[in-house]
Amino acid sequence: MNLTDLIILAAVLGVDCLVLSFSQGLVLREERFKNSFLLALTMGLFQGAMPFISYSGIYMIADFIEPFGDIIVFTIFFLLGLKFIKEAFLPDNDIRISCINFKSLIILGIATSIDAFGAGINLGITGVSLPVSLTVIGLMSFLMSECGFWLGNIFKELPTKTLMIVCGIILILLAVKSIFY
Repeated sequence: MNLTDLIILAAVLGVDCLVLSFSQGLVLREERFKNSFLLALTMGLFQGAMPFISYSGIYMIADFIEPFGDIIVFTIFFLLGLKFIKEAFLPDNDIRISCINFKSLIILGIATSIDAFGAGINLGITGVSLPVSLTVIGLMSFLMSECGFWLGNIFKELPTKTLMIVCGIILILLAVKSIFY
């Protein structure tokens, strides 16, 4: 695998980060710089860490997780999407979420990086330099997450109910994508 292939792989792995961060940029209205940085940092770290874990030879876990990876990702994104849509129809639907909490960051980091876990196995098989691979994948995910967040933030002036529904739909579409692609 050459550097161009690695950059393309990193961009493909970063698409989920971009879309997820876009949906968070729609909803998070306060502490935007802090939230965008924490979200991007989490996405970059998890996207870089998962290939490291699988590359490093934890094939027993890979054998267990890989068959269920799509289902795990689908479940997390689908339930998060439903939660956003449900919250849009609650009586006080102008809720302003100020900051992503640690638990949410971990869950989102895991959900977006399961495919990176599988990519790490392929990196190990092809013998690609681990430090270069992890750096490119992590940096690409960080940058795509930042771009997605700020792009979503541009649309934040829409009514909160609409944003919550759009965010939920995006997450559900990510869930469906994880099953079929």
